[in-house]
Amino acid sequence: MRAWLTAAVVALPLTALADEGMWQPYQIPSLEDKLTKMGLEIDAKSMADLGAFPMNAIINFGGCTASFVSPDGLVVTNHHCGYGAIQYHSTPEDNILENGFLAKTRSEEKEPVPGYKIWATESMVDVTDKVLSGTKSAKNGEEYYNTIENNTKALVAECEVSDDYRCDVYNFHRGAQYFLIKELEIRDVRLVYTPSMSVGKYGGDIDNWMWPRHTGDYSFFRAYVGKDGRPADYSEENVPFQPERFLKVSAKGVENGDFVMVAGYPGRTNRYRTAEEVQTYFEAIYPKSKVAREEIIDLIKATSAEGSDARIKYESTLASLANYAKNFQSMIEGYAKTGILAKKMGEEKALLDWINSDSKRAKQYGDVINQLNALIEEDHAHLDRDIILGYLRYNQMTSIAARLYRLSQEKQKPDLEREPGYQERDWDGIKAAMQRVDRRYDVEVDKAILALQLGKYAQLPASEHLEDLDRVFGLTGKFDADALKSKLDSMYATTDLGKADTRLAWLDKTPEEFQASNDPFIRYAVATYDAKMKREKEAKDLSGRLLQVRPDYMNAIIAYNESLGLPVYADANSSLRLTFGTVVPYSPQDGLVAVPFTTLEGLAAKATGEAPFHASEKQLQLIKDKVYGPYKQESLGSVPVNFLTNLDSTGGNSGSPTMNGRGELVGLLFDGVYESITADWSYNNDLSRSIHVDSRYMLWVMKYLDGADNLLEEMEVVE
Repeated sequence: MRAWLTAAVVALPLTALADEGMWQPYQIPSLEDKLTKMGLEIDAKSMADLGAFPMNAIINFGGCTASFVSPDGLVVTNHHCGYGAIQYHSTPEDNILENGFLAKTRSEEKEPVPGYKIWATESMVDVTDKVLSGTKSAKNGEEYYNTIENNTKALVAECEVSDDYRCDVYNFHRGAQYFLIKELEIRDVRLVYTPSMSVGKYGGDIDNWMWPRHTGDYSFFRAYVGKDGRPADYSEENVPFQPERFLKVSAKGVENGDFVMVAGYPGRTNRYRTAEEVQTYFEAIYPKSKVAREEIIDLIKATSAEGSDARIKYESTLASLANYAKNFQSMIEGYAKTGILAKKMGEEKALLDWINSDSKRAKQYGDVINQLNALIEEDHAHLDRDIILGYLRYNQMTSIAARLYRLSQEKQKPDLEREPGYQERDWDGIKAAMQRVDRRYDVEVDKAILALQLGKYAQLPASEHLEDLDRVFGLTGKFDADALKSKLDSMYATTDLGKADTRLAWLDKTPEEFQASNDPFIRYAVATYDAKMKREKEAKDLSGRLLQVRPDYMNAIIAYNESLGLPVYADANSSLRLTFGTVVPYSPQDGLVAVPFTTLEGLAAKATGEAPFHASEKQLQLIKDKVYGPYKQESLGSVPVNFLTNLDSTGGNSGSPTMNGRGELVGLLFDGVYESITADWSYNNDLSRSIHVDSRYMLWVMKYLDGADNLLEEMEVVE
C-alpha cells in the first residue's frame, strides 16, 4: 500500500493539481514544479524536513495552530484559539476578554492555564506494517480493533522516552496507512497579549463565516522551558524557549494574485465518505445538531446574566457552540444549493463502473461499498439518542464523575492495558482538566444543561431508552419534569464535586471508595459504569469492522484517482499539513463579485457603538485621521484588515501562519467564507475561500491602538 500510494502522488500530472489538497510534508517535493510556478521561493524539498525552516516554526496549539515569531519563544495564534485562556484569566473586576491585555514585561505575563500546552512536530514515521501486525488473524471486529490499539500503545510507549515528548499514531486514509508522530511538548505557556473583544472578535457571531470581514483575530503567548532548555512545568525560574527557527513578520503583506501557503494542523475533512454518509450527515446529523447547540446557547444565556461571573465562565463554551451552529446551518444550505449528494452519487457510480470494468478489480473491490454502507447504517441505528447523549458532555458534573471513576478502574490494570486517555501519560491532563473546572462551571447553568438533555432523552421512544440512565434519574414511565427538577436540585445541593480539592482527591481513590461514596454524581458514575462498558465493547467491535472495510474502499478510490490524474491526499486528521493558493476574489452568487481585501474604512463603516460592532473611539479617530503609518497598501489607499485566498483549509487551521513565497508571515488564517463550509466534504475551487487577518492590520493595531512596542521590537518585522 505505502509504496504505490507514494508513487501515485509523485506520478500525478502537475496540471491536474488545483489549489485543492492538504498535503503531508513528505509529499511537497513532488509538487515542486507547480509550486515554483505559483510563487514559492524557498526550496520545496526543505519543506519536507520538519527540522528545517519554516516547518520547525509551526506548532500545534491544542486544536488550533500557532507559530513562533521571535527568538524568545513568542507565539502568535488566533484570538479565538486563545479564547479559553483569555476567558480563564477574566473576572467581572478584570475582564481582559472584553478589554484586552498587554504584558509590557515578562513578569506581567499571565501564568499558564492548567493543561494548556503547545507541541512542535519533530518526526513523522510510517508504521503501517507495525500497527497492522497480527490483525489478519482477528476473529471479529473487536479483536481487530484491540490489536491495532495494543500495537499503537506499544509504539507510543517506545517513542515517549522522556516527558519532553508526546507521541501518537495517526490514522491516514481511514486505516490504510499509519504514521507515528513525535512532538516536543512545551508545558509552560503564558498569555502575553490579546487585543480587546472589539478588535479580536469584531463582528462576533453575525460576521462569523461571512465576507466582508474586519476581525483582528490574533493573540500572543510565550513558551517557557527550564533553565536547561528542556520542557518543564511552570516555575518562576523558567526561561523563554529558544526555537531553532521563527517566522519574520511582513509589513509589506500581499497583493491580489500573490502566492500564499499555510502550514497547520487541519482537524477533519470527509471527502472520501460514501453517498449514504453524505445524506445522513446533511439531512439528519447537521440539522439535529444545529438545534441542539442553539438550545444550549439559549439556555446558558437565560441562566447567566451578561457580564456576570457565570456568563464569563461560559463565554468560551458559547463561542464554540455558536461557531458550529452557524457552520451546520451553512452545511444545510450548501447541501441544498450545490448538489453535493448528486455529485457524490455520480462519483460513486463512476468508481463502481471503473471497478467492474476489470475482473481483478471487481473481485477485490466489487462489494466494498455495500459492505461499508451496511456498517454505516448499523452505526447510525440510534442516531437521535446518540446526538442527545453526545451533547450531555456539556454537563460537567456527570462528565467529571464518570471520568474519575473510569480512571480508578483503569488504574487497576498494567499501563499498556489501560484505555487510551487513562494511561500514566494522560494523568497530568486529567488533573489539569479538574483544576480548570472552577473557571468554567456554574451550578445553575450546569444543572439546567443536564435537565434539558435528560428531558429530551425522556421523550425518546421506550425502545431507545437505556435502563441504567432511566434507573439513576427516575425516567421510567411518564416523564415528570417537576420530579426530575427536584431530583437534580437535591443532587447539586449535596455533591462536593464542585470543589477543586474534592475533585483532585478523587484522582487517587480506588473503585471500592467510589462504590462506597454517597455523593450523588459519584453514585451516578458507579451505577452506569457496567452498561457503558458493554456499549463501549459493542462500539469497538463495530469500529473494528469499519477499520477492516474502509481501507479497501480507500484503496479503490486512490487507485481510481490515480488513473484519472486527480490529486491524492489524505483527509485531514489534525496532523501537520501544507496547503497552497493565491490571494483571489470570488463570486458568491450571480451578479456579485467579492474583492479579496477589506480596509480600515470598511471597519469604521460597520461600527455601531454596540457589540459586536463596537470599535473604540480611539480606533475610529485613528481611521478618520488616516493614520496608516508604514502599513498602508497603496493599491487600496488604506491599511488592509482581512484578505481572501483560495487555499484549502478547515477547522484546526485556525491560527495557521499565512506565509508568502519566502516563508514570511503575511497573516493568520482564521475562518472560511459561508459558501466554502461544505468544502469539508467536497472542495469547490470557485467558492472555497479562506479568510486571513492581514499582518499589516495586526501590526497597525499593536503600534497605534494598543502600544505593544515591546513586542514589535522583539519580532523581526520586514518591509
